[in-house]
Amino acid sequence: MSNGSMKAYAQAGVDVDLGNAVKSRIHNRVKVTHGPEVLGKVGGFGGLFRPDFRGMREPVLVSSVDGVGTKLKIAFATGRHDTVGQDLVNHCVNDIAVIGARPLFFLDYIGAERLDPAVFEQILRGFVKACKEAGCALIGGETAQMPGMYQQGEYDLAGTIVGVVERKKMIDGSRIMPGDVVLGLTANGLHTNGYSLARKILFETLGLTPESNAEGIKGTLADELLKVHRNYQPLLAEAPPGVIKGLAHITGGGLVDNLPRILPKHCDAVIDTAAWRPPAIFQLLEEAGKVPRSEMFQVFNMGIGMAVILSRKDVAAFIKNTRAKEIGRIEAGTGVVRLEP
Repeated sequence: MSNGSMKAYAQAGVDVDLGNAVKSRIHNRVKVTHGPEVLGKVGGFGGLFRPDFRGMREPVLVSSVDGVGTKLKIAFATGRHDTVGQDLVNHCVNDIAVIGARPLFFLDYIGAERLDPAVFEQILRGFVKACKEAGCALIGGETAQMPGMYQQGEYDLAGTIVGVVERKKMIDGSRIMPGDVVLGLTANGLHTNGYSLARKILFETLGLTPESNAEGIKGTLADELLKVHRNYQPLLAEAPPGVIKGLAHITGGGLVDNLPRILPKHCDAVIDTAAWRPPAIFQLLEEAGKVPRSEMFQVFNMGIGMAVILSRKDVAAFIKNTRAKEIGRIEAGTGVVRLEP
Protein backbone atom coordinates (compact mmCIF):
# COMPACT_ATOMS: atom_id res chain seq x y z
CA MET A 1 0.00 0.00 0.00
CA SER A 2 1.47 3.35 -0.99
CA ASN A 3 1.67 6.29 1.39
CA GLY A 4 -1.15 7.92 -0.50
CA SER A 5 -3.53 5.08 0.26
CA MET A 6 -2.44 4.47 3.84
CA LYS A 7 -4.91 5.34 6.54
CA ALA A 8 -4.20 8.69 8.18
CA TYR A 9 -3.61 7.12 11.61
CA ALA A 10 -1.13 4.66 10.11
CA GLN A 11 0.72 7.56 8.46
CA ALA A 12 0.93 9.13 11.92
CA GLY A 13 2.58 5.95 13.18
CA VAL A 14 -0.33 3.99 14.66
CA ASP A 15 -1.40 1.04 12.53
CA VAL A 16 -4.78 -0.01 13.92
CA ASP A 17 -5.13 -2.88 11.43
CA LEU A 18 -1.75 -4.25 12.48
CA GLY A 19 -2.76 -3.99 16.12
CA ASN A 20 -5.99 -5.86 15.47
CA ALA A 21 -4.18 -8.58 13.54
CA VAL A 22 -1.63 -9.05 16.32
CA LYS A 23 -4.26 -9.14 19.06
CA SER A 24 -6.56 -11.51 17.17
CA ARG A 25 -4.35 -14.45 18.13
CA ILE A 26 -4.30 -13.69 21.85
CA HIS A 27 -7.33 -15.71 22.90
CA ASN A 28 -6.02 -19.08 21.74
CA ARG A 29 -2.72 -18.40 23.50
CA VAL A 30 -4.07 -17.37 26.89
CA LYS A 31 -6.99 -19.78 27.25
CA VAL A 32 -4.57 -22.44 28.54
CA THR A 33 -4.34 -20.35 31.73
CA HIS A 34 -8.13 -20.26 32.17
CA GLY A 35 -10.10 -22.40 34.57
CA PRO A 36 -13.89 -22.44 35.07
CA GLU A 37 -13.62 -19.18 37.05
CA VAL A 38 -12.88 -17.19 33.89
CA LEU A 39 -15.98 -15.98 32.08
CA GLY A 40 -16.20 -14.59 28.56
CA LYS A 41 -13.11 -14.18 26.46
CA VAL A 42 -10.10 -11.88 26.26
CA GLY A 43 -10.81 -8.73 24.29
CA GLY A 44 -13.75 -7.26 26.18
CA PHE A 45 -13.64 -4.00 28.10
CA GLY A 46 -12.95 -5.90 31.31
CA GLY A 47 -11.78 -9.34 32.34
CA LEU A 48 -14.40 -11.52 34.04
CA PHE A 49 -13.44 -13.80 36.93
CA ARG A 50 -15.92 -15.62 39.16
CA PRO A 51 -13.93 -16.67 42.25
CA ASP A 52 -14.75 -19.78 44.22
CA PHE A 53 -14.18 -18.94 47.89
CA ARG A 54 -15.93 -22.03 49.25
CA GLY A 55 -13.99 -23.36 52.21
CA MET A 56 -12.71 -19.90 53.14
CA ARG A 57 -14.25 -18.16 56.15
CA GLU A 58 -13.01 -14.63 55.47
CA PRO A 59 -11.24 -14.28 52.11
CA VAL A 60 -9.15 -11.14 51.60
CA LEU A 61 -8.18 -9.98 48.11
CA VAL A 62 -4.56 -8.93 47.70
CA SER A 63 -3.39 -6.90 44.68
CA SER A 64 -0.15 -5.53 43.33
CA VAL A 65 1.15 -3.76 40.24
CA ASP A 66 4.69 -3.61 38.89
CA GLY A 67 6.93 -3.40 35.84
CA VAL A 68 10.16 -4.95 34.57
CA GLY A 69 12.22 -1.75 34.53
CA THR A 70 15.44 -1.30 32.58
CA LYS A 71 15.99 -5.04 32.27
CA LEU A 72 13.97 -4.46 29.10
CA LYS A 73 17.04 -2.72 27.64
CA ILE A 74 18.78 -6.11 27.58
CA ALA A 75 15.84 -7.61 25.70
CA PHE A 76 15.97 -4.75 23.17
CA ALA A 77 19.73 -5.15 22.68
CA THR A 78 19.57 -8.92 22.16
CA GLY A 79 16.21 -9.38 20.43
CA ARG A 80 15.30 -11.90 23.15
CA HIS A 81 11.83 -11.10 24.47
CA ASP A 82 10.62 -14.50 25.72
CA THR A 83 11.72 -14.07 29.37
CA VAL A 84 10.61 -10.56 30.35
CA GLY A 85 6.93 -11.55 30.42
CA GLN A 86 7.83 -14.32 32.87
CA ASP A 87 9.79 -11.81 34.96
CA LEU A 88 6.76 -9.56 35.27
CA VAL A 89 4.32 -12.29 36.28
CA ASN A 90 6.69 -13.90 38.79
CA HIS A 91 7.62 -10.56 40.35
CA CYS A 92 3.93 -9.77 40.92
CA VAL A 93 3.19 -13.27 42.26
CA ASN A 94 6.01 -12.89 44.81
CA ASP A 95 4.76 -9.48 45.89
CA ILE A 96 1.43 -10.91 47.04
CA ALA A 97 2.96 -14.18 48.27
CA VAL A 98 4.60 -12.27 51.12
CA ILE A 99 1.11 -11.73 52.55
CA GLY A 100 0.39 -15.44 52.16
CA ALA A 101 -1.83 -14.99 49.11
CA ARG A 102 -2.19 -17.33 46.15
CA PRO A 103 -2.68 -15.69 42.73
CA LEU A 104 -6.09 -15.63 41.05
CA PHE A 105 -5.65 -13.56 37.89
CA PHE A 106 -3.24 -11.26 36.09
CA LEU A 107 -3.60 -8.41 33.58
CA ASP A 108 -0.81 -7.00 31.45
CA TYR A 109 -0.03 -3.70 29.75
CA ILE A 110 2.29 -3.30 26.76
CA GLY A 111 3.07 0.18 25.49
CA ALA A 112 5.19 0.28 22.34
CA GLU A 113 6.50 2.61 19.66
CA ARG A 114 4.95 0.12 17.22
CA LEU A 115 3.58 -3.39 17.67
CA ASP A 116 6.01 -5.92 16.21
CA PRO A 117 4.11 -9.22 15.79
CA ALA A 118 7.20 -11.40 16.41
CA VAL A 119 8.17 -9.48 19.55
CA PHE A 120 4.59 -9.47 20.82
CA GLU A 121 4.40 -13.25 20.39
CA GLN A 122 7.54 -13.74 22.48
CA ILE A 123 6.29 -11.49 25.27
CA LEU A 124 2.89 -13.16 25.31
CA ARG A 125 4.51 -16.58 25.39
CA GLY A 126 6.34 -15.53 28.56
CA PHE A 127 3.14 -14.25 30.19
CA VAL A 128 1.33 -17.50 29.41
CA LYS A 129 4.17 -19.76 30.59
CA ALA A 130 4.53 -17.99 33.93
CA CYS A 131 0.78 -17.70 34.53
CA LYS A 132 0.28 -21.38 33.80
CA GLU A 133 3.10 -22.35 36.16
CA ALA A 134 1.69 -20.07 38.88
CA GLY A 135 -1.89 -21.33 38.53
CA CYS A 136 -2.90 -17.79 37.62
CA ALA A 137 -5.41 -16.86 34.91
CA LEU A 138 -4.35 -14.29 32.32
CA ILE A 139 -7.73 -12.63 31.83
CA GLY A 140 -6.96 -9.42 29.97
CA GLY A 141 -4.60 -6.62 29.16
CA GLU A 142 -3.93 -3.59 27.04
CA THR A 143 -1.62 -2.89 24.12
CA ALA A 144 -0.92 0.65 23.00
CA GLN A 145 1.01 1.97 20.00
CA MET A 146 2.55 5.34 20.91
CA PRO A 147 5.00 6.69 18.32
CA GLY A 148 7.03 9.53 19.76
CA MET A 149 6.63 8.17 23.29
CA TYR A 150 9.11 5.31 22.88
CA GLN A 151 12.28 4.86 20.83
CA GLN A 152 11.96 2.72 17.70
CA GLY A 153 11.85 -0.97 18.61
CA GLU A 154 11.25 -0.29 22.31
CA TYR A 155 8.31 -0.98 24.59
CA ASP A 156 7.34 -0.99 28.25
CA LEU A 157 5.62 -3.68 30.31
CA ALA A 158 3.47 -3.45 33.42
CA GLY A 159 1.18 -5.91 35.12
CA THR A 160 -1.47 -6.14 37.80
CA ILE A 161 -2.16 -9.24 39.86
CA VAL A 162 -5.00 -10.14 42.21
CA GLY A 163 -4.81 -12.99 44.71
CA VAL A 164 -6.60 -14.20 47.82
CA VAL A 165 -5.70 -15.19 51.37
CA GLU A 166 -7.71 -16.29 54.38
CA ARG A 167 -7.68 -13.35 56.79
CA LYS A 168 -6.54 -15.46 59.76
CA LYS A 169 -3.66 -16.82 57.66
CA MET A 170 -2.32 -13.44 56.54
CA ILE A 171 1.42 -12.97 57.10
CA ASP A 172 2.08 -9.43 58.37
CA GLY A 173 5.23 -9.62 60.51
CA SER A 174 3.41 -8.73 63.72
CA ARG A 175 4.55 -11.96 65.46
CA ILE A 176 8.24 -11.37 64.77
CA MET A 177 10.31 -11.13 67.96
CA PRO A 178 13.95 -11.11 69.10
CA GLY A 179 15.43 -14.60 68.84
CA ASP A 180 13.72 -15.38 65.54
CA VAL A 181 15.79 -16.47 62.55
CA VAL A 182 16.11 -14.92 59.07
CA LEU A 183 16.37 -17.42 56.23
CA GLY A 184 16.99 -16.65 52.59
CA LEU A 185 15.63 -18.32 49.45
CA THR A 186 18.26 -17.94 46.77
CA ALA A 187 17.99 -15.79 43.67
CA ASN A 188 19.56 -16.91 40.38
CA GLY A 189 20.83 -13.42 39.55
CA LEU A 190 19.65 -9.82 39.42
CA HIS A 191 15.99 -10.81 38.92
CA THR A 192 14.41 -7.47 37.88
CA ASN A 193 16.30 -4.85 39.89
CA GLY A 194 19.51 -2.84 39.69
CA TYR A 195 19.80 -2.98 35.90
CA SER A 196 20.49 0.73 35.45
CA LEU A 197 23.64 0.45 37.57
CA ALA A 198 24.54 -2.98 36.17
CA ARG A 199 24.32 -1.76 32.57
CA LYS A 200 26.41 1.31 33.38
CA ILE A 201 29.17 -0.81 34.94
CA LEU A 202 29.17 -3.62 32.39
CA PHE A 203 28.62 -1.72 29.16
CA GLU A 204 30.08 1.72 29.89
CA THR A 205 32.78 1.22 32.55
CA LEU A 206 33.99 -2.17 31.28
CA GLY A 207 33.04 -1.66 27.63
CA LEU A 208 31.48 -5.11 27.35
CA THR A 209 28.49 -6.10 25.21
CA PRO A 210 25.58 -8.44 25.94
CA GLU A 211 27.36 -11.15 23.95
CA SER A 212 30.59 -10.83 25.97
CA ASN A 213 31.79 -13.47 28.40
CA ALA A 214 33.00 -12.63 31.88
CA GLU A 215 35.08 -14.58 34.39
CA GLY A 216 33.02 -16.82 36.66
CA ILE A 217 29.81 -16.39 34.66
CA LYS A 218 28.37 -19.23 32.59
CA GLY A 219 27.35 -18.23 29.09
CA THR A 220 27.19 -14.67 27.85
CA LEU A 221 26.27 -11.58 29.84
CA ALA A 222 22.93 -11.64 28.02
CA ASP A 223 22.31 -15.18 29.30
CA GLU A 224 23.12 -14.01 32.83
CA LEU A 225 21.15 -10.77 32.75
CA LEU A 226 18.04 -12.37 31.20
CA LYS A 227 17.71 -15.15 33.78
CA VAL A 228 14.05 -15.37 34.79
CA HIS A 229 12.97 -13.88 38.11
CA ARG A 230 12.10 -16.84 40.35
CA ASN A 231 8.56 -17.53 41.57
CA TYR A 232 8.73 -18.49 45.26
CA GLN A 233 5.00 -18.79 45.98
CA PRO A 234 4.60 -22.57 45.40
CA LEU A 235 7.53 -23.26 47.73
CA LEU A 236 6.20 -20.94 50.45
CA ALA A 237 2.70 -22.40 50.18
CA GLU A 238 4.03 -25.79 51.31
CA ALA A 239 5.02 -24.45 54.76
CA PRO A 240 2.67 -25.51 57.59
CA PRO A 241 0.18 -22.80 58.62
CA GLY A 242 1.55 -20.35 61.15
CA VAL A 243 5.20 -21.31 60.73
CA ILE A 244 6.20 -18.29 58.63
CA LYS A 245 6.14 -15.08 60.69
CA GLY A 246 7.29 -12.67 58.01
CA LEU A 247 8.30 -12.55 54.35
CA ALA A 248 10.10 -9.91 52.32
CA HIS A 249 10.47 -10.03 48.54
CA ILE A 250 13.99 -8.71 47.95
CA THR A 251 13.60 -6.35 45.01
CA GLY A 252 14.65 -2.71 44.53
CA GLY A 253 16.19 -1.58 47.81
CA GLY A 254 17.71 -4.98 48.52
CA LEU A 255 17.73 -6.53 51.97
CA VAL A 256 18.48 -3.14 53.52
CA ASP A 257 15.21 -1.47 52.47
CA ASN A 258 12.82 -4.42 52.03
CA LEU A 259 13.20 -6.26 55.33
CA PRO A 260 12.20 -3.19 57.42
CA ARG A 261 8.83 -3.20 55.64
CA ILE A 262 7.82 -6.23 57.73
CA LEU A 263 9.77 -5.65 60.96
CA PRO A 264 7.99 -4.53 64.14
CA LYS A 265 9.29 -1.18 65.45
CA HIS A 266 11.15 -2.90 68.31
CA CYS A 267 13.07 -5.39 66.16
CA ASP A 268 16.17 -5.23 63.96
CA ALA A 269 17.25 -7.81 61.38
CA VAL A 270 20.96 -8.59 61.68
CA ILE A 271 22.22 -10.07 58.42
CA ASP A 272 25.40 -12.15 58.28
CA THR A 273 26.70 -11.28 54.83
CA ALA A 274 29.24 -14.12 55.00
CA ALA A 275 26.51 -16.76 55.42
CA TRP A 276 26.08 -17.32 51.69
CA ARG A 277 27.99 -16.81 48.46
CA PRO A 278 26.26 -14.42 46.03
CA PRO A 279 26.32 -15.32 42.31
CA ALA A 280 29.49 -14.21 40.52
CA ILE A 281 27.73 -11.34 38.72
CA PHE A 282 27.50 -9.41 41.98
CA GLN A 283 31.23 -9.68 42.69
CA LEU A 284 31.94 -8.46 39.16
CA LEU A 285 29.66 -5.46 39.59
CA GLU A 286 31.03 -4.61 43.03
CA GLU A 287 34.69 -4.74 41.98
CA ALA A 288 34.41 -3.22 38.50
CA GLY A 289 32.04 -0.49 39.61
CA LYS A 290 33.86 0.18 42.90
CA VAL A 291 30.45 0.05 44.57
CA PRO A 292 30.55 0.15 48.41
CA ARG A 293 29.41 -3.09 50.03
CA SER A 294 26.58 -1.33 51.86
CA GLU A 295 25.24 0.08 48.58
CA MET A 296 25.43 -3.32 46.89
CA PHE A 297 23.02 -4.62 49.54
CA GLN A 298 20.68 -1.68 48.94
CA VAL A 299 20.62 -1.86 45.13
CA PHE A 300 20.81 -5.59 44.42
CA ASN A 301 19.30 -8.71 45.97
CA MET A 302 22.83 -10.14 46.36
CA GLY A 303 21.59 -13.66 45.70
CA ILE A 304 18.64 -13.66 48.12
CA GLY A 305 15.27 -13.32 46.40
CA MET A 306 13.00 -13.87 49.40
CA ALA A 307 13.69 -13.43 53.11
CA VAL A 308 11.76 -15.65 55.52
CA ILE A 309 11.47 -15.06 59.28
CA LEU A 310 10.45 -17.86 61.63
CA SER A 311 11.07 -19.27 65.10
CA ARG A 312 14.30 -21.13 65.78
CA LYS A 313 12.33 -24.35 66.43
CA ASP A 314 10.99 -24.35 62.87
CA VAL A 315 14.27 -23.65 61.06
CA ALA A 316 15.57 -27.19 60.49
CA ALA A 317 12.35 -28.47 58.90
CA PHE A 318 11.95 -25.40 56.71
CA ILE A 319 15.54 -25.61 55.45
CA LYS A 320 15.13 -29.33 54.71
CA ASN A 321 12.03 -28.69 52.60
CA THR A 322 13.17 -25.53 50.79
CA ARG A 323 17.00 -25.53 50.81
CA ALA A 324 16.84 -22.06 52.32
CA LYS A 325 19.97 -20.61 53.89
CA GLU A 326 20.21 -19.17 57.39
CA ILE A 327 21.35 -15.59 56.80
CA GLY A 328 20.60 -13.71 60.01
CA ARG A 329 18.67 -13.19 63.21
CA ILE A 330 16.19 -10.85 64.84
CA GLU A 331 17.39 -8.69 67.74
CA ALA A 332 15.84 -5.92 69.80
CA GLY A 333 16.17 -2.63 67.99
CA THR A 334 14.36 0.08 66.07
CA GLY A 335 13.09 -1.65 62.92
CA VAL A 336 16.20 -1.49 60.72
CA VAL A 337 18.60 -3.90 59.01
CA ARG A 338 22.18 -4.22 60.24
CA LEU A 339 24.80 -5.88 58.07
CA GLU A 340 27.58 -8.01 59.56
CA PRO A 341 30.50 -8.29 59.24
